[in-house]
Amino acid sequence: MAIPWLLALKAIPWGDVMEHAPSVLKAARKLMDRQGAEPAPSSTTDLDVAGEALPSLGELKNRLIATQVQLDRQAQTQAEMAQTLAELAEQNARLVSAVETLRQRTRLLLWVLAVMVLLVVWVVWR
Repeated sequence: MAIPWLLALKAIPWGDVMEHAPSVLKAARKLMDRQGAEPAPSSTTDLDVAGEALPSLGELKNRLIATQVQLDRQAQTQAEMAQTLAELAEQNARLVSAVETLRQRTRLLLWVLAVMVLLVVWVVWR
């Protein structure tokens, strides 16, 4: 059961992941900063009324309100997505740090195990 997980973990280029984690975190933070700083772009569209009657002022106002509500929802969704991306980048950085700590501890335990095996062999040999 553990062998497929070990194979999957060995297949991941952890060096590359750890190398790029800070840049991903910086990019996510820049995205969050830019998200709060940039106003939503306003687009103007020409009405194509060829063969149609011009809409009334009330209809235009209703369309404008509906469009503004939709833009507000999209801006909120985009801000939430940027926040989620920043959180994921921070979690990734913490995960990389934890993996590096585990790798160091594993190396230390292997060295301790090797020394203990040598001691046992030495005691048995005597």
